[in-house]
Amino acid sequence: MSGKIERALLSVTDKSGLAEFARGLEGLGVELVSTGGTARLLRQSGTKVRDVAEITGFPEMLDGRVKTLHPKVHGGILHRREDPAHRAAVLEHGIPSIDMVVVNLYRFEQTAARPAVALDELIENIDIGGPSMIRSAAKNFPDVAVVTSPEDYGPVLEEMRSSGAALSRATRWRLAQKAFAVTAAYDSAIASTLERVSTHGNLEPQALFDFPDTLRLAFRKVEDLRYGENPHQRAALYSDGSGSGVANGRQLQGKELSYNNIMDLEAAWELAQEFAEPACAIIKHTNPCGAATGTDLAEAFARALECDPVSAFGGVVGVNHALDGAAAEKMARLFLEVIAAPAFEPGALEAFAAKKNLRLVEIGGGRSSRVIRSVSGGLLIQDGDRRQLEGSEVKVVTRRQPTNEEMRALLFAWKVSKHVKSNAVLYARDRQTVGVGAGQMSRVDACRLGAQKAVLPLKGTVAASDAFFPFPDGVEEIAKAGATAIIQPGGSVRDQEVIAAADRLGLAMVFTGIRHFRH
Repeated sequence: MSGKIERALLSVTDKSGLAEFARGLEGLGVELVSTGGTARLLRQSGTKVRDVAEITGFPEMLDGRVKTLHPKVHGGILHRREDPAHRAAVLEHGIPSIDMVVVNLYRFEQTAARPAVALDELIENIDIGGPSMIRSAAKNFPDVAVVTSPEDYGPVLEEMRSSGAALSRATRWRLAQKAFAVTAAYDSAIASTLERVSTHGNLEPQALFDFPDTLRLAFRKVEDLRYGENPHQRAALYSDGSGSGVANGRQLQGKELSYNNIMDLEAAWELAQEFAEPACAIIKHTNPCGAATGTDLAEAFARALECDPVSAFGGVVGVNHALDGAAAEKMARLFLEVIAAPAFEPGALEAFAAKKNLRLVEIGGGRSSRVIRSVSGGLLIQDGDRRQLEGSEVKVVTRRQPTNEEMRALLFAWKVSKHVKSNAVLYARDRQTVGVGAGQMSRVDACRLGAQKAVLPLKGTVAASDAFFPFPDGVEEIAKAGATAIIQPGGSVRDQEVIAAADRLGLAMVFTGIRHFRH
């Protein structure tokens, strides 16, 4: 066990829980030293505290820029207690030991998140003394404890009370590891933000700077997962701290989420968010086995389920509106792994209450603005596929114009097709998928598979292809299945042959000029 904590320096921006923590330290006989607003708070709470200036012999200076940057502070933190030369040096210069540093930092990230924040204000919110003290204390962890988060106040006090005001080396090391992560994330946030400052001194929108020369990523671990895609693979979930999106969802009931659950959850959530009207996506292995919209979620789910009720067993469901009791009652009849919604109404929670293993996840908005994947030796990063089809971009290329009903179905199918793994061809009616051909090595096979998967009648459906048809054979397969119209990007060197085949078969075809590959 390491020595007692006899003196602590406290200087924090986030003052939550500090007064109680300081009283606990004082009750253990720890002398408290503090700065500025922290010292005022402690005195107001009735805690005895010394000003740092009493130790350094210098007042706070330069509008608070210089408070703790002094040898009597850092010498008190950094000297090695077992080193005779260090002990002699601090004794010679009258430097008191500091055994605990309690510091958290200026709110730089919150300042940077404000609209039209001025560069001068950003600069003034770059903490200097705080990171310096944190790093000093963490470096000297065998002798000094560093506390950077209010969540550690309780455990630290509990251990000190049970061990005569001392902290174990293991605890000091854990706190030091956390401290270095805090300063690393802080410096990363500063560097990433300042990269967005233009030559005119303006903080530009993040979207203009998504691909910096040096990529800095800072994510907080939410939880370790039981395993990855397979039991022999380790896995964990990390959050960007935004409070939105799947990684920041709130699980309301059910077993813990698995890696595969989360992957399917992301696919379901992303697809459901394509629509403003009530929409439902049913996902298996990141592909939709059914998607539909309706006048309400109950209708949307029923229509989505009709597409492929066999594959839907054990699926993951995402909806885009608050889930109500009527829709929940329909979903509760089917074995599902996870259901995601922006909110769950009381009737929905009641309908699912008996299904103890069913995971319910409430997601507070947000979609992936960029996609990051690992490759050997590095990362691939791209924008999320947010491209929406404008009406003016739809170009009819066949002699026959699609009917109004066909056009509605085509636009619906096009939104869904971008969420199907390539090569992808799917059949649909207005507001409902009918057959999904996903992940095929040839496009003509995707046409055949989508037809083979169909449970509902194919006659009178439309087809969507995520990329162009390289040959007319895909169009011929779609016509053979009973579809009457096709939506596709176009752009093949054989476009004219493909259009001629559609004309010969009496199909309507529209080009979008947009490809939606999904690997």
